[in-house]
Amino acid sequence: MTTQMIITLIIVLIMIAMIISDKFAFGAPPLIACVLLVLTGVSTIQDAFGGFIDSNVVMIACFMVILGAFQKTTLIGKIKQGMNAMTTKGGFKNYILMLLAVLLCANLISGTGFYVLVLTLAATIPYNKKLPVSKILMPLGFATAYGGFIPITAAVMTGIAASVLESSGFPQANVSILDYAVVRGAMALAFFIWALIGYRFLPDRPIASDSNLIQKTDDEQAETLPRWKEICIYIALGVTVIGLIFLSQLGDVGYIIPAAAVVFLFVTGCISFKETRETLSSPLILMLAGVIGVANTMSSCGLTALVGNAVANALGNNASPFMIVLLFSALTSIFACFTGASFGSLFIFAPIAISACMAMGYDPTGVAVALTMSAWINWFMPIDGLPAMIMGLGNYKLTEIWKFSIPLYIVTIIVMSAATTLVFPV
Repeated sequence: MTTQMIITLIIVLIMIAMIISDKFAFGAPPLIACVLLVLTGVSTIQDAFGGFIDSNVVMIACFMVILGAFQKTTLIGKIKQGMNAMTTKGGFKNYILMLLAVLLCANLISGTGFYVLVLTLAATIPYNKKLPVSKILMPLGFATAYGGFIPITAAVMTGIAASVLESSGFPQANVSILDYAVVRGAMALAFFIWALIGYRFLPDRPIASDSNLIQKTDDEQAETLPRWKEICIYIALGVTVIGLIFLSQLGDVGYIIPAAAVVFLFVTGCISFKETRETLSSPLILMLAGVIGVANTMSSCGLTALVGNAVANALGNNASPFMIVLLFSALTSIFACFTGASFGSLFIFAPIAISACMAMGYDPTGVAVALTMSAWINWFMPIDGLPAMIMGLGNYKLTEIWKFSIPLYIVTIIVMSAATTLVFPV
């Protein structure tokens, strides 16, 4: 191991410690690491901060602006109203309908706001012996994490997977949105089946949630847009999604389509410059751009290849692609679960897994996609916001959460690994 490798490893470990400590603002640790890499001379400014001009980062940032505009449309408002109406009904049939509704909505609405909406609505359902709220709140909460099986929300994650591949030294980083959506669809189906089974293992009782945790979802009315502006947003979103689906055929032009759509929305007054600026400089984008720089340095100094070759030798020449995907997916998700650092977990294990696949002569696209997904399968411990809110609103004991979440985790990881291996053959 060279001096550059040792210095890089120390800085990466410092970055990981900062992320885990939760003492620093989200997105700050990778930027600090990039500065240290330049100051110590192991990286150039161009390499360390290259993530800020990475084509995938530009694409993801602009796509997030478009999704923000989409949140203001009446279509999203109707979806929320429909969910609110369904939560007031009882019966196992309505439980199935609610599950399907949340799964479908998870493709259009995602993130903290979505699971807060779903959980707060579910927590207000009066106790009904035919369909106890204590049996449905947890499955509905976890259902919010299983979107991405239609191209609209799959685009962001495929961009992240492509960034991981490129920064790890794999030049043919073309990740098909449709292939990604197929894997996510398999995961969503596995979740749906387990939710119908696991429902029976959840407690039957009224929940005594803290009323301060239940927020009114209709206090702030969304801005009412003129019909023509809504149509502009739908056109921008549709053109962007189509462009991302055919990204490999369009080349560089495909990456700039979301930016062109943002310009169109800004010029037509559908979004303000303040909204655009805040999204483009959001902590998520800073985190993504920063960790790409760190990954670039790990790859250029040879650290990633060194560790990858060591892992490949440990696994042996006969290791199956499925076992490689399963092993690294489990490591990534477990680390993310106990630290809450999804991006940190992804950019720790993904370069190693990609390098190990390349050392074995395997195409690493599948493992990059799998780890991008598994970094957000981090909810069998109540550390992250989603499981913590489920535990608080549902008044569940940890053992009650485990009865549902641990089997779900095992099923999800196995199905995801198998589907990824089939859809992204080596």
